Order: sequence, then C-alpha cells, then structure tokens
Amino acid sequence: MRLAFISDIHGNAVALESVLNDIRKKNVDNIFVLGDLCYRGPEPKRSLELIKDLGGTIIKGNADEWVIRGVQEGEVPDSVLEVMNKERDWTVSNLNPEDIEYLSGLQSELHIEYGGTHVHAFHATPNSLFDVVKPFENDESMKRKLMVNDADIFVYAHIHMPFIRYINGKCIVNLGSVGLPFDGLRKASYVILDIEEEGYQVSSVRVDYDYSKVIKQIENSDYPNKEFLSKLIYNAKI
Repeated sequence: MRLAFISDIHGNAVALESVLNDIRKKNVDNIFVLGDLCYRGPEPKRSLELIKDLGGTIIKGNADEWVIRGVQEGEVPDSVLEVMNKERDWTVSNLNPEDIEYLSGLQSELHIEYGGTHVHAFHATPNSLFDVVKPFENDESMKRKLMVNDADIFVYAHIHMPFIRYINGKCIVNLGSVGLPFDGLRKASYVILDIEEEGYQVSSVRVDYDYSKVIKQIENSDYPNKEFLSKLIYNAKI
C-alpha cells in the first residue's frame, strides 16, 4: 500500500499542482491532506478546489481555523495580529460561504491502519492545531506532545520543516510544506509512505515548482501583505 501525505498548501496552487503531478507518477493508492489549505497565498479558491477534487481524506489545520473565525489574540505576536487578520479577510473574500462551511466540517485527526501498521496523523499535535513541535526537541518532549496514542507512525505538519525521526521503535514524520517551505529550500515538500506485510518505508520528497510565477501572482494582486509573502516564497524561510 502506497500512501501520500501532503499539507500546508497555503493558497499556493502552483506548488500544489507540481506536487500532485509528481504523486500521479508514483502509483499512489490514497492521498491524505493534513490541513492549512487556503490562508496566506495568492490562490486560495483554486487551491481548495484542487484539494476537494482529490477525493482523499482531509483534516483541519490552524490556518483553516483562522479562515473560519479569524486570528485571535495570543495566537500570534501582537505586532502582526492586525495584518494577519487582513490576510485572513482577503482569503475569505476569495472564497464563498460553502467553502467556509467545508473548512468548518473538517476533522482534526486521522487513524489509518494497513497490514498491521497503525498511523496516527494530525496537523500540529493530537490535542492542538496550534502547538509547535520542532525537529530538535528531545525524545521525552516528542513523546509527551506527539506520541499520545499507541501507533507505529506519527505524521504531522504545521512547522514547514520536514524530518523523519525514530524514538523507541516508533517513527515520527513531519511533512514540511507544499506551499511555504521554511527550511531554505525552494521546493515543495511531501511524504510517501509504503506499507507492506514485512514493514514500511517513509520517504520525504521535494518537488520543483515555478516559485517566480507565484511571486508574480502576489505582486500583481491586491494581497494586503505582498512584500512579506513574496520574500517568504523566495527565501523559503520565516
């Protein structure tokens, strides 16, 4: 069984198309999407439609929650709260009420089992859409924050920095980001998981996309924070 996991598209439909084209070449049996579909990117509507057309299982991320109800105090630094809500309002203006209802109805986690291998997937942590778990945290911190269920593989997103790590015989996987990678590499990121009777293999995949086209889309739009977003796309780090 071959599974693809993608996340953190952030309205970057150009990067999403490149990833989906790459996935189609790999004979994937199912695609799972771990949230952050529309917010902070030039094509929220087209990104959402591409995700809907997949027919796979989709869960909610923190940015999807922001699209639904706005960015609240305490969730981001006070200095960026106003502009982030302007970005949210711009995103909502490019969607329709049915899209907001769709995002509201997304589940928050996945439990997947194939051939005796149990996968627990979520956006940030099993208990929060917003908590940040970095790749370099110690084993005890990882276990406390991420490994709260009896699974073999724990898959999450949110931090935009892909990694694969093993703790006490369990696998922790971060998908990175399709639309906004933060590790300095201007390539979209996703994960392929192959599960067989005798075991599994996890692969982190990087895909080229036309980031210059995305930057031009931003510059030619009325996006409210376009200079910041253009630099974010170009530098591939926050």
